[in-house]
Amino acid sequence: MTPHTTSRRSLLTAALAAPAVAVGAPLLSAAPAAAEPSDGCQVVVDWKPITLEAGVQNDPLSPAEARVIRLAGTEFLQLRGLVTCAFTADGPLGTLHGDIRPPKLTRGVCPRNNSQGVNALRIEATTAGVVHVLGPQTTNKVTWIQLDNFSSVMR
Repeated sequence: MTPHTTSRRSLLTAALAAPAVAVGAPLLSAAPAAAEPSDGCQVVVDWKPITLEAGVQNDPLSPAEARVIRLAGTEFLQLRGLVTCAFTADGPLGTLHGDIRPPKLTRGVCPRNNSQGVNALRIEATTAGVVHVLGPQTTNKVTWIQLDNFSSVMR
């Protein structure tokens, strides 16, 4: 007896055809809902500069900024930019623009200078819009932070 096999293409074709047969062609020709952009990502608040604390400096080519996007109905706080600093303890990095206030404490991880095998630290944004750096130590100084990795759920 010859074993029966089904190709992935035939399975996909059947899976796509089944809903059309069940509900009819009008569903296939219906226009998409206008509430979300076609790519599913919507900018809620565009890039705004982060007001940095004393001792924290922007890279001239990549300043610290924040924005809020909505993706599939979920809002995310995103950060970008490169800052130089001299953190030896937890402390504030800066303050988000007034248009951006997380409704809850939001956290993420960002790359930092590699020292003693440690190459990342935690970044938190409070409901007051203060961005905190967590993880530096006097024996393991943080001299730069790359914020581009930060993307955290706000709502």
